[in-house]
Amino acid sequence: MCMKTNILISSLCLAGAALAAEPLPVVVVQPRAVAISFSAEGIIEAQQQTEVAAQVSGRVLEVRADAGQAVKKGQVLMRLDAREASEAVAAAEAQYINAKASYERNRRLVEQKFLSPAALDKTKADYDAAAANRAAATATQSHALILAPISGIIARRHAEMGDMAQPGRPLFTLYAPGALRATASVPQYRLREVRQVSQAQVLFPELGKRLDSASLTLLPTVDAATHVAQVRVNLPAKADALVGVTPGMFVRVQFLTGSVTKLTVPAASVVHRGELAAVYVQAADGAISLRQLRLGEAVGDGEVEVLAGLAAGEKLIADPVKAAIALKAGK
Repeated sequence: MCMKTNILISSLCLAGAALAAEPLPVVVVQPRAVAISFSAEGIIEAQQQTEVAAQVSGRVLEVRADAGQAVKKGQVLMRLDAREASEAVAAAEAQYINAKASYERNRRLVEQKFLSPAALDKTKADYDAAAANRAAATATQSHALILAPISGIIARRHAEMGDMAQPGRPLFTLYAPGALRATASVPQYRLREVRQVSQAQVLFPELGKRLDSASLTLLPTVDAATHVAQVRVNLPAKADALVGVTPGMFVRVQFLTGSVTKLTVPAASVVHRGELAAVYVQAADGAISLRQLRLGEAVGDGEVEVLAGLAAGEKLIADPVKAAIALKAGK
């Protein structure tokens, strides 16, 4: 048992010595240009989104699409009961046939001088009205088939089998996933800064990712109740495929208004002990020590501002785990 324990201790010592012998990753602390920004809350929206509504009354007889399904433009999504529309078409067709026969009969009578041209004009007007009514009734009958107006993804289905559709009532909500934007609410006192901004970053807290904007559009009006304006931040093409972004997600939009020079360190190199923060510093003679820092806000990609505790030109060890092992081995 003692032999096994001695072997285990020897193995751990050898592993620590090997790690201590490895060259430690060192970062030279230098001031760097950091973007100045302010953030606003936003919601992801589709640049192209539409609601498909019923144009005729009728009971839902068939549902061919559901939420989350990708559809093509012109694809049948739903079928309504078209019996009422069919009866209207039959009535319009009968009226058209009767008006056409009257017009033809009166036209021949005018040619034979048995009827005045004024009487023919009225018959012609009735005939044109019947033709228009027939065309409208035929179009109404075609509205019993609910078609996708764009190619995209169904965000929501608003009606179930057997529901009664009414003109203007939404049946589906569709969006095109390839073009997304973040709509952010900016306070009125920030509008002067926003007008000078040409770039922004969209942060996804749940995903831990960020995207640079493709373009910005400040809407021209301010809400009278909340005194905020809407800024549309267009995302790069195919952003949904890059990070799994979907409409309705909460985001934070950082508007970049300028830059300033700050002393920063990699956030991964910072050791946290309760409310204290520190880094492992390597002196000129190679000695390693743990130094407490006073940190500011997170800046850039994975960097954090140093307010006190380090000076430009000093070296810190990027990997705190290896630094701790090396420090312990040195002692």
